[in-house]
Amino acid sequence: MLEASLIGFGLLLLAVFAGGMIDHSQTLRTYFDHDSLTLAWVVIFYGFAAAVLPVWLLLAPRDYLSTFVKLGTVIVLAVAIMTLQPEIKMPALTQFTNGTGPIFGGSVFPFVFITIACGSISGFHSLIASGTTPKLLDNEKYIPMIGYGAMLLESFVAIMALIAATVLEPGVFFAINSPIGVVGAEAAGAIQKINAWGFKVTAEEMELLAKNMGETSLFARTGGAPSLAVGMANIFGKAFGTNLLAMWYHFAIMFEAIFILTTLDAGTRVGRFMLQDMIGNIYPKFGQTSWMPSIILSSAIVVSCWGYFLYIGVIDPNGGVNILWPLFGIANQMLAAIALSVGTGILIKSNKLKYAWVTGLPLIWLIIVTTTAAYQKIFSQDIRVGFIAAARDLTEKINAGLIEDSKISITYQLIFNQKLDAFITLFLLIILWTVVVDMLRISFFKKN
Repeated sequence: MLEASLIGFGLLLLAVFAGGMIDHSQTLRTYFDHDSLTLAWVVIFYGFAAAVLPVWLLLAPRDYLSTFVKLGTVIVLAVAIMTLQPEIKMPALTQFTNGTGPIFGGSVFPFVFITIACGSISGFHSLIASGTTPKLLDNEKYIPMIGYGAMLLESFVAIMALIAATVLEPGVFFAINSPIGVVGAEAAGAIQKINAWGFKVTAEEMELLAKNMGETSLFARTGGAPSLAVGMANIFGKAFGTNLLAMWYHFAIMFEAIFILTTLDAGTRVGRFMLQDMIGNIYPKFGQTSWMPSIILSSAIVVSCWGYFLYIGVIDPNGGVNILWPLFGIANQMLAAIALSVGTGILIKSNKLKYAWVTGLPLIWLIIVTTTAAYQKIFSQDIRVGFIAAARDLTEKINAGLIEDSKISITYQLIFNQKLDAFITLFLLIILWTVVVDMLRISFFKKN
């Protein structure tokens, strides 16, 4: 085990080093330089492969080796932050706390909790803990360290991510994260608009930053990953030398991609198991997790579901994150609420009512947050918040002839996506309340 780990870790470091060499090769880099839609298909194929192949062949070793990168980066970043004590340049409060900001619509409550997502509480982890994690444990005694320790580490990463992002100049932060649909496609227009908000940034400053990070441009790089990578690169640069800023930047991008791939492969595999189990109640053979036709079909269905949302995120002119991340955050915390409901019900039915408050209190808070966020995302009349309102606004713009002919087909697809998101949010909300009400019913029946 030790020998394999050392070999794998050595090859991992070699791959990181070779990536820089490939980037500087005009011949080789063309084989790795692809547009966003092509990369989306590659990610979709990876998710399918990770769900179909045996867990020991791809998912387990990739996640195992990536753990070294995650833990190593988190530890080094923490030491660098504590040593350098970088200045936080983002104001504690801006004029955007009322929900009028360029990145996300919606007020601080409830959307700050939805935006932080896994950094506050993660339903996704409860899902994985019940599906994939038990298959990778040698002994049950490791469960508290892995389960509770993972959540502590997740929150720790969230805090450091906030620090890394807020050490940037506010103008730079907004230049990177504001979508084209808000600030425009031209750099000059974006600079003018951001300066009008009261945050100073210049075109020369952004050009120099992009050059130092090894990018052609950093304008409108929505999603949060680029700004986090720039912040991490600046911190690492101050600690280990600014001549390696580009390497630190791309290393940080890889660090973030590892988290995403882990979410996709583990989530897809668990989704496959759940789908097989559900359909297996109707067609028993489909429930056999070793039957290859069932594996392939269930994996394809799960991958197509999240793959579609990845696709619409790529084609969305506003960067996709505006509609995808709130939906992800709501779904993630609804899963957490469902897990807490199950835990509360088990405590009560196990005659441990005096401990039920441990899961009951956070459950109440999550119900309030997720229900409020879901209601606003469905029914808000603000087009930057409500899915239905945004769909209606796009429809009116098409009818008024305000959409270019070349963009009408994409706009119709965006309208459908907004309505689909509203339906999914409502569906998730119904599931949450069904579970909560049923838990209360069972608890009331137990008491009587």
